[in-house]
Amino acid sequence: MRKKLSPSDSGYRGRFAPSPTGHLHFGSLVAAVGSYLDAKYHHGTWLVRMEDLDTPRCVTGAADNILRTLDAFGLHSDEPVLYQSQRTAAYEDALRMLQSNGAAYPCCCTRKEIADSALNGIEGPVYPGTCRNGIPIGREARAWRVRTNNEAVEFDDVLQGCCTQYLENEIGDFVVKRADGLFAYQLAVVVDDAFQCITHIVRGADLLDSTPRQIYLQHLLGLRIPQYLHLPVAVNESGEKLSKQTLAAPVDETHPAPTLLRVLNFLKQQPPTTMAGSSVETVLEWAIQNWHPERLIGIRALPSSDAATMK
Repeated sequence: MRKKLSPSDSGYRGRFAPSPTGHLHFGSLVAAVGSYLDAKYHHGTWLVRMEDLDTPRCVTGAADNILRTLDAFGLHSDEPVLYQSQRTAAYEDALRMLQSNGAAYPCCCTRKEIADSALNGIEGPVYPGTCRNGIPIGREARAWRVRTNNEAVEFDDVLQGCCTQYLENEIGDFVVKRADGLFAYQLAVVVDDAFQCITHIVRGADLLDSTPRQIYLQHLLGLRIPQYLHLPVAVNESGEKLSKQTLAAPVDETHPAPTLLRVLNFLKQQPPTTMAGSSVETVLEWAIQNWHPERLIGIRALPSSDAATMK
């Protein structure tokens, strides 16, 4: 499951892992730039992984468009891009390991049944454990879930501090293979981070609540736990995260340098006003040398309008 490091590797391995459900928008670019700067500041390796596992949501041509946009901003993967759609066998192996040690079990419940019989947790209904001790007579398995417990899962995030979650009460036994036969994000991301030997994960704070599930799976599968840094997410005037659902506009790849400066302002990196009109390469070189993520400590969301002017 693990990939060997090359002798020239500095030790730090980071990644940006977009889902090809549409064009790259400002919020996604923030995560890409933040992860890139952190990797390059530490003289590390930066990878791009295309999380195209959820095929019903993937948009034709979106993956190529994302890669073209990243290239326009000078964000080039140091190794070939990894596509989750080509990694099914690895996820099957991980699921078999969970099944063999009793950590995963089949579930026949529908979403409606769970919603009708469950209490709400931090991400919706908490699975009530209906199939924990076996599927009811006359029913068939639909999905596979991981058995949780109520021990605290804790980790220290570089920006968000000490985070604690009690999976059984706050999330419930979560799905690792869906009823439609697709593997769930939580399992795939853990398997792929281990395969690519990722040591540092820099991403948006919207994924902060997913991290305890991933750490729990890392423990179950005997995998190394990376260091986590969750950047503030960009929100619109209504306080909604920029996304395809909130009609976030694609980034303008034809004029990348001004947009890159907007991203740096959003990340509170304070690029000098003299950089207006500079090339992407010049802006990135300055940003790598002057990367100060500590300016974002404790911030989980910021209005995208904060990036509108040079500061």
